[in-house]
Amino acid sequence: MKRFLIILALLLAAPVAQAQQLMGSYSAYIGNQDLYNSNGVRLSSPAQVLRQDRANYHRFGISQYGDEWDPYFGDINTRARLEQLVNSSNLTPYVRNSIMQGNVHIIVNVYGQGGWISFVEIVVPG
Repeated sequence: MKRFLIILALLLAAPVAQAQQLMGSYSAYIGNQDLYNSNGVRLSSPAQVLRQDRANYHRFGISQYGDEWDPYFGDINTRARLEQLVNSSNLTPYVRNSIMQGNVHIIVNVYGQGGWISFVEIVVPG
């Protein structure tokens, strides 16, 4: 019975995993401006920093060398979704610390299906 339940769980999970596709990627440089919100308050989580990076890029026109345009997080609602996705992702301590220290290049891989973003992967190259 236990084996049957394990097999059933794997079969049910397989279509969900297969349905997710790499929708695209973008590079960003997390600079000092990205570590603070619009009121000058230091941000306390990587998710907040990544959301601020995209707000700086799309809304405020603040970018650093290495920041790329992305087709996903141009409005306030999708940036809120980005923060949720990063909060629910499994960032390694290295990636988490690198983002919070700033002055780091990152790659954001965006996964989903049919235009709906289901998760993001954050990579610190090197």
